[in-house]
Amino acid sequence: MSSSGTAPAYRRLSVHERRSQLLGHALGLFAHRPPEDVSLDDVAASAGVSRPLVYRYFPGGKQQLYEAALRSAADQLEQCFAEPPTGPLTNRLARALDRYLAFVDEHDAGFMALMQGGSVVETSRTNAIVDEVRRNAAEQILAHLTDPGGGGESSVSPRLRMAVRTWISAVEAASLIWLDEGKLPPLPQLRDWLVDHFVALLTATAAGDAETAAVTRRALALEESDGAVADLVRRVLPVVADSGHLM
Repeated sequence: MSSSGTAPAYRRLSVHERRSQLLGHALGLFAHRPPEDVSLDDVAASAGVSRPLVYRYFPGGKQQLYEAALRSAADQLEQCFAEPPTGPLTNRLARALDRYLAFVDEHDAGFMALMQGGSVVETSRTNAIVDEVRRNAAEQILAHLTDPGGGGESSVSPRLRMAVRTWISAVEAASLIWLDEGKLPPLPQLRDWLVDHFVALLTATAAGDAETAAVTRRALALEESDGAVADLVRRVLPVVADSGHLM
């Protein structure tokens, strides 16, 4: 009730606002339940509207609603890797991973259903949306590597592109394993391990590819003396040294 004792005036939502509202409720449901377990009635009940109203905005039914919700989720995931081209690369990766893993944590069941496939609502269009997320994430990371200071992109060697796309796949796989293992280890440890994994994969690729080596040197030049790369080197050296014949 307002101070005058009357109920606040009802405001009709615009088409865009109503569609966004329905997508928001659908995403909330898809986040924690496999797509096949969510009905239009569930979405209508969550949004506090009638089933016919949901159909009015999504005449294609559940499939159209799911694809629209998936597109919305994909847009959020793609934004996770958007970072200004400043500072050490490992710091940029850590911030991107914090956002990505927070999304995984919040949308656990939905993320698993999305990435593992096998859903009854899976189509070539939904697969294309998921693949687009992977490709865009890789392109954003490659831009940071080939243009570390934002001054103009360099060429990308096939091996470097493969290394980055391999790491994106590893991040996705590690996220699914983390969910399957009861969300252990804690997210900060998983993030740091994935950053270490990226550095190790990048340097191993650089050892056999001159273009990747040049990119890696530029990236490492931006790292701090007490940062993630230096810490990884300090932890790895004793392991290698203990092998004896390798030193």
